[in-house]
Amino acid sequence: MLGFEPEGRLINCIENRAALNSPASLKEAMREGKILEGRALVCTSDHDLIVDLGCMRGIIPREEGAIGIREGKIRDIAILSRVNRPVSFIVTDIEENENGQRAILSRRKAQNICMESYLSKLNPGDIIDTRVTHLEPFGAFLDVGCGISALMPIDCISISRINHPRERFSVGMDLKAVVKSIENGRITLTEKELLGTWEENAARFSPGQTVAGVIRSVEPYGIFVELTPNLAGLAESRPNILPGQQASVYIKNILPSRMKVKLVIIDAFDQEWAPKPPEYFFSGSHMDRFTYSPSDCPKRIETIFSPEQNDFSISKPENAPNPP
Repeated sequence: MLGFEPEGRLINCIENRAALNSPASLKEAMREGKILEGRALVCTSDHDLIVDLGCMRGIIPREEGAIGIREGKIRDIAILSRVNRPVSFIVTDIEENENGQRAILSRRKAQNICMESYLSKLNPGDIIDTRVTHLEPFGAFLDVGCGISALMPIDCISISRINHPRERFSVGMDLKAVVKSIENGRITLTEKELLGTWEENAARFSPGQTVAGVIRSVEPYGIFVELTPNLAGLAESRPNILPGQQASVYIKNILPSRMKVKLVIIDAFDQEWAPKPPEYFFSGSHMDRFTYSPSDCPKRIETIFSPEQNDFSISKPENAPNPP
């Protein structure tokens, strides 16, 4: 939704550049209450952000730096970390000073508008554009609009288990995400439902092929090898195999009714690859449910997105999710 994209998506668009082109166009954007973007140049000792607007400099006072700053809900690192990055804002005033004109900006008000006009209208199952801002062992923080962050827990990133979100994502990566739940204004996201069912992923492979994989876990009864983020197979035990290694594997058999892929490890080696943008199998804007397991498989793996999972408290915007 235009104006409510993750920070960095607006800064080079035609409308944003036109609004920052001159003091007159900036004043017009102020009158219309448009959400704009500029690059933060400096964070002062008072934790005010100085923003490059092209036609002039702007300032985001500390308490206007983010929802929750003035209430002490959010740490000042949320402001400091914006230096040399795009920031969303609305223009609240243009004042004269000894150096000419300076715009007074508010990122907090832009975030409030985003919450009231966009995020509060989301429902579980809605699919939205996001951008990765921060990675922690327990999950990824994603910008869902105007710098407001939501958490994607590590177990929601893919069906295949990973040890850290950096195995899938890098900071700045643009992603699609499904709204899993909204509780007390906090949005939880998931991605695995967009990465295809067992059958959709298995259809890319055939018995007799030798393909690339990643060793995910070594168990007493065998070794799990990831073929795609939403598909793993089981190989027979073999010595000197470690989780995280790359592998070449031979596909012995594919059994949809048992949701199994039988593999033989040909070789395994240490090699790190940069995360690649995910491949999505679903292109709509909303899903009510996602059934991963094949229809003839006795084991049913399913996600149901329910309106009851939405408890967005617009009266308490300071509770909006933000990265630590």
